[in-house]
Amino acid sequence: MRILIMGGTRFIGVYLTKILVAQGHEVVLFNRGNRPVPVEGVAQIQGDRTSPEQLKAKLSQEHFDAVFDNNGRELSDTQPLSEIFHNRVQHFVYMSSAGVYLRSDQMPHVEGDPVDPKSRHRGKSETEAYLAQLGLPFTAIRPTYIYGAGNYNDLEGWFFDRIARDRPIPIPANGLHITQMGHVEDLAQAMAQVLGNERAIGQVYNVSGDRYVTFDGLARACAVAAGKSPEKLAIVHYEPKNFDFGKRKAFPLRVQHFFASVDKAMTDLNWQPKHDLISGLKDSFQNDYLATGRDKAEVDFSVDEEILKGLGAGG
Repeated sequence: MRILIMGGTRFIGVYLTKILVAQGHEVVLFNRGNRPVPVEGVAQIQGDRTSPEQLKAKLSQEHFDAVFDNNGRELSDTQPLSEIFHNRVQHFVYMSSAGVYLRSDQMPHVEGDPVDPKSRHRGKSETEAYLAQLGLPFTAIRPTYIYGAGNYNDLEGWFFDRIARDRPIPIPANGLHITQMGHVEDLAQAMAQVLGNERAIGQVYNVSGDRYVTFDGLARACAVAAGKSPEKLAIVHYEPKNFDFGKRKAFPLRVQHFFASVDKAMTDLNWQPKHDLISGLKDSFQNDYLATGRDKAEVDFSVDEEILKGLGAGG
């Protein structure tokens, strides 16, 4: 297949490009050309996806069998792209988010659950609805939290920053909120397995790890990955309502239960996550955190200090 990936030079796109090239597909990336291509020889079309005129000028004469839209946040990002390829592609794969779900008392989230019209990810659910209405042969992927080497979101790195420096780990509430991490390579593999799969057309899939973890459990898993004793980890719990952080981020995860069933993806896509949490975090720590020298970098712990001072715990 000739496949277009929007983006393709950061995190998810890097893993997806490598998998698709290894499978023998011809992969073309569309991006601003600011970063090197992840696989030598992969073609690149340079342009700004926020400009519908540029998209039309650069892509309307191109033929692709499939399109992966990895970085469309709002409907206005994806609409021009989907209109260019309407009736012209076998498959349009859209990167959505499990963040679209309305909070629920019944967990895990499943694909038919109501979406939250006020979510900061509502642009994703609006795009899903538009693609369905347009009649494009689309599949939407809804990951929970994504981790792995190359992560530009401060997720596992937030924990490693504190663990590597033997600092206390401030965790909101009682540390028993349950969340879910999915390794980026497993996500990319699921995306690749959508191609040529008739069952996936018009479907939405949650994709993540197949186990869930508490906040405290995630901190301990990061400690194990970093070669430290989880028993010696200084976890400090605090009540977020007692602090005014303004726009500063005190913790990298939403303070609620947030996890989704991946059964549908496993069944329909013949897919299974291969990374367990500890091995995935070890890979991240060794091949990203240490490899980029982040353990030696300056880190702003002012919010932590504020929490510790408020609790009388000291830094």
